[in-house]
Amino acid sequence: MTTTVITNIGSLVTNDPALGDGTPIGLLQDAAVVVDGDHVAWVGPTADAPAADDAVDAAGRAVIPGFVDSHSHLLFAGDRTQEFNARMSGRAYSAGGIRTTVAATRAAGDEALEANLTHHLREALRQGTTTFETKSGYGLTVEDEARALRIAALHTDEVTYLGAHIVPPDYADDPAGYVALVTGEMLDACAPYARWVDVFCEKGAFDGDQARAILTAGKAKGLHPRVHANQLSYGPGVQLAVELDAASADHCTHLTNADVDALANSATVATLLPGAEFSTRAQWPDARRLLDAGVTVALSTDCNPGSSFTSSVPFCIALAVRDMGMTPDEAIWSATAGGAAALRRTDIGRITPGARADLALLEAPSHVHLAYRPGVPLVSEVWRQGRRCR
Repeated sequence: MTTTVITNIGSLVTNDPALGDGTPIGLLQDAAVVVDGDHVAWVGPTADAPAADDAVDAAGRAVIPGFVDSHSHLLFAGDRTQEFNARMSGRAYSAGGIRTTVAATRAAGDEALEANLTHHLREALRQGTTTFETKSGYGLTVEDEARALRIAALHTDEVTYLGAHIVPPDYADDPAGYVALVTGEMLDACAPYARWVDVFCEKGAFDGDQARAILTAGKAKGLHPRVHANQLSYGPGVQLAVELDAASADHCTHLTNADVDALANSATVATLLPGAEFSTRAQWPDARRLLDAGVTVALSTDCNPGSSFTSSVPFCIALAVRDMGMTPDEAIWSATAGGAAALRRTDIGRITPGARADLALLEAPSHVHLAYRPGVPLVSEVWRQGRRCR
């Protein structure tokens, strides 16, 4: 393995207060980083940087941890352009549109599904995403859910079983029968490929009792819970996530004070997905309310063909700062260390000795430019597991 030193970093986000200015993002000025193989070996001032096999001059540009996209739906076929067009012309969003993608995904071959997945992964990597979670949920048969997870597991360790996305049309008259399938034969086929189990707990999808049964069955198979919670309406999702020690409650748009208190007093991360609100013209999650209450917050893309067809974490950062009450520092932390917390990982989302060498070089002097210059492709180079990708 070779070593690489990156010097003359104008501002370095470490997410370690002890390394930087004492703030949560641990900001260091005129900094250097040494990468040894797949991990970070040293962080400090450029003047003190040790020698290495290779050298990169950042020339005053900013370096940030690679983004951790902890919520995406990338195993699908087709798109929903017509639905988006209709929605932008005045039709409201509901949970039912998923059925369109289910039909296209069932009809697609394995090669087509994997090609679509890798296309979006390359797209995300170019924008600084070095870790991603992705879910099944567009097959909704035993065979289609298992093959989606099998394909996903070839590309990431963060694989989520989401057989409980919606009740498919073929079980419209027998939702109890579908819950039995999701907690039985389908779970048995999918568990070997997954780390997580998820459920869309929402009107039009699964109620609290159904969601509890699904998540409890997943836990019994060794899968840890995540929950699509409180996206479209007030409901039991957040409280259920906390009750079952879910790693994250995702969306968190419609929250009571009791929901916020429950999150603040738990290890469950509130993962906010502003791309969905942008694409559906829905109410923005109140990040300020959550942060002020002491809730751990993550930012993610929710990349999917229906309600948030973006793979750009920088875009989501800009939305969070502009429309959700987050500061630029809070947004960058939530998109990196927050995403790591939502995956219960300590080896990613930070630039500290021993961490995985995932980082992005910006064509800007500060991470603040991610919100200050929305829509501009600021990520110029990416290192993933120590390998320079661009």
